[in-house]
Formats: sequence, C-alpha cells, structure tokens
Amino acid sequence: MSAEILITENIGGYWIGELKKRFTVAVEPDLWRSADQIKSRLPGCRALIVRNQTRVDAELLSATDNLKIVGRAGAGLDNIEVPAATAKGIVVVSTPDQNSISVAELVIGVMLALARKIPAANQSTRAGGWDRQQFAGTELYGKNFGVIGLGRIGFLTAIRARALGMRILAHDQFVSPDSVAAAETHAQLMDLDSVLAQSDFVSCHTPLTPETRHLFNYERFCRMKPAAFFLNLARGEVVDEAGLVRALQEKKIAGAGLDVREQEPPQPGPLAGLENVILTPHIAAFTCEAQERVVAAVCQDVAAVLSGGAAKNFVNFPKPKN
Repeated sequence: MSAEILITENIGGYWIGELKKRFTVAVEPDLWRSADQIKSRLPGCRALIVRNQTRVDAELLSATDNLKIVGRAGAGLDNIEVPAATAKGIVVVSTPDQNSISVAELVIGVMLALARKIPAANQSTRAGGWDRQQFAGTELYGKNFGVIGLGRIGFLTAIRARALGMRILAHDQFVSPDSVAAAETHAQLMDLDSVLAQSDFVSCHTPLTPETRHLFNYERFCRMKPAAFFLNLARGEVVDEAGLVRALQEKKIAGAGLDVREQEPPQPGPLAGLENVILTPHIAAFTCEAQERVVAAVCQDVAAVLSGGAAKNFVNFPKPKN
C-alpha cells in the first residue's frame, strides 16, 4: 500500500514521528534525485513534503489526482510551481518565518568573518603563523550596510546590523519609505545602483524570479566600491558566478560570502581558490532551533489538511479544492 505522506528529502525528527502515529509516512531522503521515481510513488499519496531540491512542477503533479497538500520545509518557493498546484486544487504551504532569525544571524557572522579575515587568520595560526599585520581587518561600526530586499530576513538582518552601529541602505521596490520595515531599521531607501555604489557591505535577500536571475553580474559588481564585500545567503542563481569571479580577480570588490550557489552541490571551480571568499553549503537555515520550527510548522499543516482542517502557513489557499 502506498504511503499517505511522501517525504522526498532528508527531513526527520520529533514531528515526523508524530505524523507517523496518525498516517502512513514514507521518508526517502534521496528520492528527489529522480522525478520519475517520485511520479511512480505519487498516485497513492495525499501529501508531499519537500525541502528545496525536489522540483514540484506541472509534469510531476500530473501523476496524481489524489494529492491534497505540498509542504515546503523552508521559505523559498522557486522549486514549486505554485500555479500548477493551484490549478489542481492542491494546498501549498511553506515556512517563511520559522528560519528567518537563523539566516539573519549567519549573514552577520559571515560579514564579521570577511571584515576581520577570520578564516584565513585561523588557518594561518593553526599552521604555526603569527603575522598579526597580515590580518588587519575593518570594523563594521559606521559602515554602510546595503540590503537588497527588505523582507522578513532582510529586515531582521538590518536590525542586527544597525545594532552594530551600521547605517542601513536598502533597495526594495515593494517597500515604501513610511513602512514599518523602513522605519524600524532606519533604512534609507534608494535605487539598486545607488545602494551598490554607496555600501561597504551588500547583502542579497531577494527571492529567485525571472527578474532577479543573475541580478548580480559583473557590471553590477563593478558599480560597488573596490573595498566593499558582497554576501548572498538567499538564492544562488541570483548571482552570475562567472561575473563574480571576474570581479574578485580584478579586485573590483574586496571579497564575498556565499551560502548558496548557481548549481547545488557546485562543481569545483575558481571561487574555492580565492582567499577573500567564504563558502558554506547552504546552511543559513540549518540551526537546531530553526529546523525544529520549520518541520513542526509543515507537519502541523499537513496533519490539519489531511484531517479535514485548514493550513495556517498556506501560500495559495488553506483547504484543498479537489
């Protein structure tokens, strides 16, 4: 018999155990690698739970008329074709708030690591070095922090940057100067190129859309200060990595911190060989606290919908239409 709930990525813990007490659940962490295998398993499923690696598109959803809900354990929806789910009456839920603090904290951590050259200093000291002058860094205090996208995570990051004494410059076409986000962060709203030109640190917090794909390319990096740093802990494809490598090699910018990549996992490439680059494996949301909140929210919504109730964190509608 097919499972009622299919989980195609590495999602576990207490709340998955709670689901198993009420429903039949199949947890297959590597199933995301094969769309055909997922399609073969979908016909009997009532719920599908994924992270960011499973591509839930119209073709995949064509394999089922029984699915009631797709649960995205995370904030981004670029791997889920929401209109296709909506057309079939399937509820889509996500967790836009549950991991925001963890992401914001890592942005600040990476920014500090870049400014103070912590990874290189650690490596040198472990190798027996003690060259203090080589690792003279820069303070965050008094610097301009450019936030591209003043949504939940951008807002929380800006609040933390301001607590460090930074001035907040922001670009977000959906945020008005009299908004709570702008007021609470004391952000100066301006166009994208102005933020890039004036910021000492630029942090990307935009979703991946056709308009934001390769938003940051070589030309845009050239508009930044030569002493500025770029951070992307949002979506990898927002950055043209070839353009970023060129800008770094030509010293158009001082360094970069990336938690997300154009291709994940990435192939070996020049970014890994640059000392002024910090690379992490898409871990911004991966704290114990955030993951517990994320999985709890998804599991509670899935259980509610399968029991005839309404989802709380719905993207399209709270109850299935089919």
